[in-house]
Amino acid sequence: MVGGSGTGRTALSGGAVGIAAAMAAAWHIGPAATWLPPVRRILSPALHGRGHPAHVALTFDDGPDPASTPHFLRVLDAYQVRATFFVVGSSLERHPALGRALVAGGHEVAVHGWQHERPWFPAPLRDVREVMRTVGAVQQICGTVPQWYRPPYGILTGGRLAAARRAGLRPVLWSAWGRDWTAHADARSVRASVLADLTGGGTVLLHDADGWSAPGAWRAALGALPGLLAECRRLGLTAGPLAEHGVGHGDTGTYTGRTRRHR
Repeated sequence: MVGGSGTGRTALSGGAVGIAAAMAAAWHIGPAATWLPPVRRILSPALHGRGHPAHVALTFDDGPDPASTPHFLRVLDAYQVRATFFVVGSSLERHPALGRALVAGGHEVAVHGWQHERPWFPAPLRDVREVMRTVGAVQQICGTVPQWYRPPYGILTGGRLAAARRAGLRPVLWSAWGRDWTAHADARSVRASVLADLTGGGTVLLHDADGWSAPGAWRAALGALPGLLAECRRLGLTAGPLAEHGVGHGDTGTYTGRTRRHR
């Protein structure tokens, strides 16, 4: 009986550990299902980047980088369009003048994380530390308070979601992207990829740096940018930052963003 009782307790203990491990894994990886556009489009329009139907949110990831970001700023300035830049904190720290240039150009600075790592294993304390560190860098260098968080690779885990909430950031992904990170991307392919899913109220993802892309891939996004801005104008859509997008209002919202006249 003693041996049987001990075996039973061991089995129960093992079962409890297994359940706890399964719950921890589900907490960690469950939110990552939102990486799939059909999932987030249905379950979380705000995370999908849905905003006012007269507006398109233009967003850039992975910068700032002195080799590429200034080129995007020049094009955006020529079209009098402002955007949201999701910065990598370590890059911002290395290139503070670029962070200040973003703000001086009227652009919005948001949080992409301190590094650009894949979240294979749960690290909630590190997530909090690195998100908060990036928030602090934005505040100190750019002089603004970030409002948005987009996780690297668009993979939103339980730890990253909790870190964003603790930092007072709103997670947002995208509804259209340029697939501009590959070695085979060019201006034509990026433009076609974005336009395939471009609608009023959508959020567009491009990259202004190639630190985690094929070398020189940013040139494809840069080459596509003027055509994309022209197409927004043709469709009667105003391109601008997430701050003017009305995320969460969707088709029921009334657009109140500042209309900008293209040159």
